Amino acid sequence: MASIPYFQFRGYPAGLEAAVEAALLEAVASKHYILGKQVKTFEEAFARFIGVGHAAGVGNGYDALVLALKGVGIGAGDEVVVPANTFVATVNAILQVGAKPVLVEPDAHTYNLTIRTAAKAVSSKTKALLPVHLYGQVCDMAPLLELAQEHNLSVVEDAAQAHGATYRGQKAGSFGDAAAFSFYPTKNLGALGDAGAVVTDDIAVAEFIRKYRNYGEVQKYRSELVGVNSRLDELQAAVLRVKLQHLDELNVARQKLAQVYLQELQDVGGLMLPYTAPGCGHVYHVFNIRTAPRDKLKQHLLEQGIGTAIHYPVPVHLQPAYGFLGYKQGDLPVAEDLASTSLSLPLFPGMQAEEQERVVDVVRKFFRR
Repeated sequence: MASIPYFQFRGYPAGLEAAVEAALLEAVASKHYILGKQVKTFEEAFARFIGVGHAAGVGNGYDALVLALKGVGIGAGDEVVVPANTFVATVNAILQVGAKPVLVEPDAHTYNLTIRTAAKAVSSKTKALLPVHLYGQVCDMAPLLELAQEHNLSVVEDAAQAHGATYRGQKAGSFGDAAAFSFYPTKNLGALGDAGAVVTDDIAVAEFIRKYRNYGEVQKYRSELVGVNSRLDELQAAVLRVKLQHLDELNVARQKLAQVYLQELQDVGGLMLPYTAPGCGHVYHVFNIRTAPRDKLKQHLLEQGIGTAIHYPVPVHLQPAYGFLGYKQGDLPVAEDLASTSLSLPLFPGMQAEEQERVVDVVRKFFRR
């Protein structure tokens, strides 16, 4: 019996691969390989897609977070409220700019940051909220934006898993003062290597990032900032420009697969399925289930040739690298429970119906034992 991977590159719309290859050849033939036409064209297209005024391509999603935070003025001594159940890159970015991450509990159902815990963490040192649109579901942004306005806080969205997701008809990445996207190959919109972007409606933020990503130069050999080298590559921009045209179609494919899981597994006792809050769209970058015997279920699926993943097995506040933040076991019980019970099932465009039926069947049989 053939194995079923957790993720695999397949299911591309007709003609997409040929179009990507043609775009790459066009970029090579241009003989302009750094910050050229491909980057500019993609930036303009992505800004239109998100519904903001500006997009600035950078080297990767982590750099996008760092530059977004810097762009809105977050620095040494500032506090940034962030959910504890996120990839370490989110917290690393806060630390990279010299600020302090204030880790808070996520919602127990959506796993996203909500005003309930965010508001309790706001202090006189708080300068920003950093909501993470986890697994592809947009946070409930309206209350968070009201909280930010009340306390004069910046909002930087981590939209690395939410390309094309909407909240009340508006795209993830269009709510805050800036938003960071990753185009890591396995993302809903993925490049052929590392790539990222910051989007914003604030022209001053956009101009800062465009200078900062390129050594702080406003023109060749004229530096106005002490910047870095984090430029979106022309070849990756060419790929992203083409794939962006098919993003909505690929997201629909993910949503259809998710609906099958939600329908077929809804009556399985001992299993918690993803919950989408009213108004909060979901593009299912990850289909995350929860169960107490998570590790046994993962092993059972593996024995049946079915790949899974765990996002994330150790919460940030219990990682050895962040011991200096002063958190201990039991401080964030919701995040800790998510880490010990979460399991991500296979879900990717091109997954066949018979493959998904087999995953469902194996999961159901595990809970009937």
